[in-house]
Amino acid sequence: MEKLKEQAGIHAAGYVQNGMVVGLGTGSTAYYFVQELGRRVQEEGLEIVGVTTSHRTADQARGLGIPLKSIDEVDQVDVTVDGADEVDPDLNGIKGGGGALLMEKVVALPTKEYIWVVDESKLVNCLGAFPLPVEVVQYGAQQVFRRFERAGYKPSFRMDGDRYFKTDMQNYIIDLQLDEIPDPLALAQELDLMVGVVEHGLFNQMVQRVIVAGQDGIKELNAE
Repeated sequence: MEKLKEQAGIHAAGYVQNGMVVGLGTGSTAYYFVQELGRRVQEEGLEIVGVTTSHRTADQARGLGIPLKSIDEVDQVDVTVDGADEVDPDLNGIKGGGGALLMEKVVALPTKEYIWVVDESKLVNCLGAFPLPVEVVQYGAQQVFRRFERAGYKPSFRMDGDRYFKTDMQNYIIDLQLDEIPDPLALAQELDLMVGVVEHGLFNQMVQRVIVAGQDGIKELNAE
């Protein structure tokens, strides 16, 4: 599986050209994309500016010599490459397994070409088997949790040992075990309107290209 992720990450790096502002994703597959960009910077003299989606990716990129700017220092991002936890046939997806969903979505929105890199196990007919991450503010988090319980969403706080997991923005994550999400757009709208929710892991109608690494090689899925 790791070899497939590496293949997808390296393939995605081929979309990066000199002079680009590049969104650097977070997660096990995006890791290989960032590694390949670092190699190109060092060995080929590739000149780019990276915008990272997590502190973890920022540390990786700095170690590889990739120049960085914050999202507030750029007008737009030319291309962002990130992973996904699930992708449905309409190219809606669930992200946030690594806890970086808020920063990932902030970087994705001003991106001209948004690309996901996944292995074939992430392709599903219906979203929801992977727990849906919802980032919530600390104040009132238990109220939001109880709201999810009443809705039948089977919530659980993400933990870091015996403490609540905190995102890079110092928020909590509540994971929803929904099993199936028949209407991702409707659920996203519901969560968008919920007080206390900062962001959720439904990335609907956002990605332009999904690079899939499988046993038969690399294939690309493109949004219509």
